[in-house]
Amino acid sequence: MTTPKITFVGAGSVVFTQGLLADLFGFPELGDVHVALHDIDPDRLATALAAAKQIAAARGVKPVLTAHTDRREALAGADFVVNMVQIGMGESTRVDFEVPARHGLRQTIGDTLGVGGIFRALRTFPFLKELGADIADVAPEAWLLNYTNPMTMNVQYLTEVTGLTRVVGLCHSVYWTVHGLAELVGVPFEEVTYVAAGVNHQAWVLRFEHDGTDLYPRLAELAASDEQLRRRVRFDMFRRLGYYPTETSEHSAEYVPWYLKHDNEIERLRLPVGAYLDIVAENEAEYGRTRQAIRSGERLAVEGTNEYAPQIIHSLVTGTPRTVYGNVVNRGLIENLPAGGVVEVPCLADGTGVRPTRIGALPPQLAALNRTYLSVNELVVRAAVEDDPRHIRHAAMTDPATAAALPVERIFQLCDDLVRAHGDRLQPGLRAILGH
Repeated sequence: MTTPKITFVGAGSVVFTQGLLADLFGFPELGDVHVALHDIDPDRLATALAAAKQIAAARGVKPVLTAHTDRREALAGADFVVNMVQIGMGESTRVDFEVPARHGLRQTIGDTLGVGGIFRALRTFPFLKELGADIADVAPEAWLLNYTNPMTMNVQYLTEVTGLTRVVGLCHSVYWTVHGLAELVGVPFEEVTYVAAGVNHQAWVLRFEHDGTDLYPRLAELAASDEQLRRRVRFDMFRRLGYYPTETSEHSAEYVPWYLKHDNEIERLRLPVGAYLDIVAENEAEYGRTRQAIRSGERLAVEGTNEYAPQIIHSLVTGTPRTVYGNVVNRGLIENLPAGGVVEVPCLADGTGVRPTRIGALPPQLAALNRTYLSVNELVVRAAVEDDPRHIRHAAMTDPATAAALPVERIFQLCDDLVRAHGDRLQPGLRAILGH
């Protein structure tokens, strides 16, 4: 490969862009890459470019850095495309919380499953269709590395609608989950052997060992002796299911019907309803601080993030083999989950590409939960592909937390209200109000 070109789509997510670039420029072999930054917001784009220049200088590398408000110009000839676009930004996220709350539906994060995840996907799909068409036209050999949530819905839609085959969804949840568990049991992360698999934000740590010894009994002992650990959703699920889930308790609570409906469970497990709104506000504030720091000539902190996209790029460019976790279409990878759904599995990245690992069958209790999750995804994708607004309601009816909280008539009313609220961001055929 000649000097690779890496296009960041949604580079105005400045803080995340900074972390990825710090990782990328930490590899000496990638010091001269061409990084093309794209965003439709000129102010955010200028901030991202200024931050990129600072990070390159701090790392002592001299990449080619360009900034583009024109997406096709940014994509032309790219070898890698990193997508981190959020359609509607904080404004739409607030809608995703405020409208369901008026109907009595509680959410904590709302970006993956539930009505928050459903409508985030539906307003993202039209953009993904355009992005996929552009890549197929001006960068047909590019690897699309997607960070935009809802991860599994987006990757399934991309692969079905655009025909792109080099698509991998990336998330840091497996890495940081095992990192945290290693700290908890007092074993260096580098010495832990682990395997995780399932679906994004609801994968499972299937193997967790040190020097051939299973670390799960030690984790169970810690939980048994520590009331505070037991007051976390993930430990509650571990205790009942036998395996630890790979996302935070705030995320995990939304994908099952057992917790958010019940006041006593919210108190017992200390669930922060609406937590993501605080994260949105902090992200907005952090962007403001970064923008002001750059304008004032202050030095930005250059910190790596251990994200997978820079590692994949390094492996494909240099041939260095490494294992990462990716979200890919299930083609025989997990045999008791639906074919065509998107699963999260270990993937080998090297000079030949990114190759997912076949896992076999998940324990049946884990597969049962994952199948429900993937059923919601399938209905959301079918709504968009078939232009059928009824499937939006079918997805919400199938969603575990929504179905646990609301009667079916109320679910239809909620979907109508969210369709009205998001308006022009949905494809035209999905804007119908169906009543109840």
